[in-house]
Amino acid sequence: MTEPRWIIHLPTTLTSLDGTITLAEALRDSLVHVTVIDFGETTLSEEDRQFLRTRIWCDARLHGGGRCTRRADHAGECSADR
Repeated sequence: MTEPRWIIHLPTTLTSLDGTITLAEALRDSLVHVTVIDFGETTLSEEDRQFLRTRIWCDARLHGGGRCTRRADHAGECSADR
């Protein structure tokens, strides 16, 4: 049996989706060296509607084994470049 993965819920005092995405991007950029964090699976939700989540990054599998690091709603081809 596979061990369960754990999720860290990190509440903020931010009140806009854009501000929250900016914070998530800054956290990703500053903590990219921490290999146990799966930033591709990052989602956001409003405080009182945590069951409705907004995906930030595409995270689709790329040829060669990587994952797409572009925004979830990106146009064009997937890429590992931001």
